[in-house]
Amino acid sequence: MNAREIYTVGTQRKRGFRLGIYVFKDAEIVDFTAPHGVFSVARRFDPELEVFLIADAQRPVQAQAGFTVLPNYSFADRPAMDAFLIPGGAGTRQETWNGRLHEFIDALPASCLLTSVCTGSWIYGRMGLLDGIPATNRKEPDRVEASHLGKLPIDRLAEIAPACRISHARVVDAGRIVTAGGIASGMSMPAASSPPAVSPPAWSWVSTCCAAPATTKASSATWRAAWNTAPPTTPTRTTSSTRRTRSPASPTEVSRTRRVPQ
Repeated sequence: MNAREIYTVGTQRKRGFRLGIYVFKDAEIVDFTAPHGVFSVARRFDPELEVFLIADAQRPVQAQAGFTVLPNYSFADRPAMDAFLIPGGAGTRQETWNGRLHEFIDALPASCLLTSVCTGSWIYGRMGLLDGIPATNRKEPDRVEASHLGKLPIDRLAEIAPACRISHARVVDAGRIVTAGGIASGMSMPAASSPPAVSPPAWSWVSTCCAAPATTKASSATWRAAWNTAPPTTPTRTTSSTRRTRSPASPTEVSRTRRVPQ
């Protein structure tokens, strides 16, 4: 049994679910810290969940605003993982042309999910991986993008990947590839990258906190199974801002009740 099979065989859960997050120069902080944080808290329900950072080389990486992180792995380490996530940020302009990154993605097994937040989907688009499938990107312009000098990131995705079916949804699940677009959409990404593998309590917590029902899905077999999972047995309380509670029986319904781990 190789390192990959230790963690998953098909959709059968073995010893845990591993999410690898790519970090690079000028990556958007919230795009990679939000999903990292969600998985970190979900470990209270499923200690076998694992999330880690991957970089081109194993040396400090300076994201936007001088925020510096130390990756757990480099490309050369080839860590086993169940999902790979590319965040957005100003640095994606250069990463779109990073041949070493493209080679690393190409070498990942077909069972590994490919996910992105905001402009991270440009990389998959440049590689031709979005051809014929739906995908999204950030729809909100920054100051430069809103001027005559710029362009909306989602419009630029249409230029980079003309064969992609552009979607304005916040999260798009197209099977192996899951893309998210919007400020703090990285909070929604963990729910789209983990359903088949995590334990029921951890999945229920992640799906509730990440507002998973808002996701647009191109293939939803695993989602239907996930939403039929029983809720966590831990006590919950409803915040005063709750307006109405809906049963999460359908992916189109969004519950306004926040579950707070005790």
